Amino acid sequence: MPITAFSEERFPLRIAFGTSGGPERRTDIVRLSTGFETRNQRFARSVRRYDAGSGLKSLADLSLILDFFEAMRGRLTGFRFRDPLDNASSRFGNPVSALDQAIGTGDGETTSFSLSKTYGSGEGAYVRPIEKPVAGTVRVAVDGAEIAAGFAVDSLTGTLAFDAPPAVGAAITAGFQFDVPVRFDTDQLSINVAAFEAGDIPVIQLIEIRP
Repeated sequence: MPITAFSEERFPLRIAFGTSGGPERRTDIVRLSTGFETRNQRFARSVRRYDAGSGLKSLADLSLILDFFEAMRGRLTGFRFRDPLDNASSRFGNPVSALDQAIGTGDGETTSFSLSKTYGSGEGAYVRPIEKPVAGTVRVAVDGAEIAAGFAVDSLTGTLAFDAPPAVGAAITAGFQFDVPVRFDTDQLSINVAAFEAGDIPVIQLIEIRP
């Protein structure tokens, strides 16, 4: 039976909301003889890492993780993960709006746009591609007016496709919830039930991937 490299199944939510982790970047720093330093960013995109062990509250959770780990074949298969802090186009605690994120400008020809989320502002802003939006949560606006039809969203890739190209100069914005594509960063789960009951929580690493 062939195994796919990515499953659209989501990591158990009740455990995900108790996990710890966040974005990681790699920066090379060289100290010069003058005392100044040069810094070089090795990766254009940040990579998110999480510890799912911190979300385990009971033996039932432990059993659920074991089942999920086996279903994903350890590191083999990627899956969706809901980041407890960063899972929507809006600021934390605010509802999703069709005006949340600018994703493009109409040119009268282009019909497909990629969902993204921008962090910061100006030239130094970081634009993060969103490849796993949650189906049914995407809201779209053209020139500030929300539309309810005339477009389709691919929840597998994060591509927004219009039936007809937006007019030249039209601002395309969108709001959405999204998951992070991750995989287990280990092929072995070392679980000791007695130790867990005594408060020793296992480390279960997850790492973001490109699906």
